[in-house]
Amino acid sequence: MFVGVLRLTFHIPGARSLKDRRQVVRSFKDRVQARLRASVAEVGGLDQHQRAVIAVAVVSNEAARVDEILSSAASMAATLRDAVLTDRATEIIAFGEEGRGMQADALTPEALS
Repeated sequence: MFVGVLRLTFHIPGARSLKDRRQVVRSFKDRVQARLRASVAEVGGLDQHQRAVIAVAVVSNEAARVDEILSSAASMAATLRDAVLTDRATEIIAFGEEGRGMQADALTPEALS
């Protein structure tokens, strides 16, 4: 099993309020969820009206499929009218029986911080 996460940072120059920013973020989240069936969450910049950090996560049994979905999400982000993509980071890990994931009982507070 492969787990992929894409972190996207946006500058939203037209946002004059948090409401304006939320509208841009909601539109992007809804589009990614509908087209790519990926999990999407806002993970940073929550109190800044011209900045947003969004994470896209996906799980598949094929690393190539994870990469394809995350690349599609990044392409969608790069073409937004109301926001400028300023940073992106992608990580794909093998997890579980054939991967190097941790067992739930092996997680300590130190490993989680």
